[in-house]
Amino acid sequence: MTLPVPRRALSGHRLFGAVVLAAVMAATGMPLRAETPAASASQQGAITPDKVRFGTNWVAEAEHGGFFQAVADGTYAKYGLDVTIVPGGPNVNNRILLASGKLDFFMSANSLQTFDAAANNIPVVAVAAMFQKDPQVFLAHPEAKVEKIGDLKNLTLFVSKEGMTTYYQWLKLEYGFSETRVKPYTFNAQPFLADKRSAMEGYATSEPFAVEKQAGFKPTVISIADAGFNSYSTLIETRRDLAENKPDLVQRFVDASIIGWYNYLYGDNKPGNALIKTFNPDMTDDLLAFSVAKMKDYGIVDSGDALKDGIGAMNDARYASFFDKMVRAGVVKRDIDFRKGYTLRFVNKGVGLDLRPKN
Repeated sequence: MTLPVPRRALSGHRLFGAVVLAAVMAATGMPLRAETPAASASQQGAITPDKVRFGTNWVAEAEHGGFFQAVADGTYAKYGLDVTIVPGGPNVNNRILLASGKLDFFMSANSLQTFDAAANNIPVVAVAAMFQKDPQVFLAHPEAKVEKIGDLKNLTLFVSKEGMTTYYQWLKLEYGFSETRVKPYTFNAQPFLADKRSAMEGYATSEPFAVEKQAGFKPTVISIADAGFNSYSTLIETRRDLAENKPDLVQRFVDASIIGWYNYLYGDNKPGNALIKTFNPDMTDDLLAFSVAKMKDYGIVDSGDALKDGIGAMNDARYASFFDKMVRAGVVKRDIDFRKGYTLRFVNKGVGLDLRPKN
């Protein structure tokens, strides 16, 4: 059983350094600067909506649901925005298109990409974190009797190259994991299924569903976020000059996206799911329902600081904590001014809190 290659494998924090940036500039024949965005709705008397291009980091799926919902149910339109979603995929690197001015916003994978932008002096900035928890998990066989993350050390672990250079370095430091027990994860689940004393990396919102559906058993799922890997995930990035020169546009996009996520999780998400399936005909209703349920079960979107500050919440202490963990694990360098990679200007305003169910 070969599983779909997840977006995290194609959007690692090391893919956006100065060498890649130079290639973009050479290929486009243009300097690294933002295209001038359309005049804001307030400037045009709220007659003409601002055209916005938003790139995701993988093909359309429930993990992007709030953005598709905001398009489908008219939330972006209510905020004076005409939003075009540009899906990512195996041959698409939308993060480069953000830097080169082809996109206005991008859905960044995690906080490590924020640190990478700061390290390489890339003029992009994270303006909201739609996922409070990284969905990265390990899947184990029930027979292995895994109850907590430390129990995984006794198993053969299938880990991707990206995983080895990021979260697995933290697992080595924090929990004493060894690389001697690791085998390459190539997004083929057969080696995991054949070895009941093994565990496989995945996303809480997708791989457990595929294993249960195709192999006929429910795997044990261990979340690395719940074990202390406190990266933000699914962040909204924009170019720094857009955040500085058009803050009204950025604020409206962030606020409308937040509303979209509340409506997708707690309201009628049929419009969002229908649009997802239009973009990705291979998507099924069963997988969409599973992914939404797991986002709720694990508190991936709406937990922690989001409970009081609203979806998209970020804070300095959380960033500093994760940065320190990654420095000690040898993933990033201590001398990075990681605070250049994000701003709190557009979040923590309680937008959409009234849309969360009371019970």
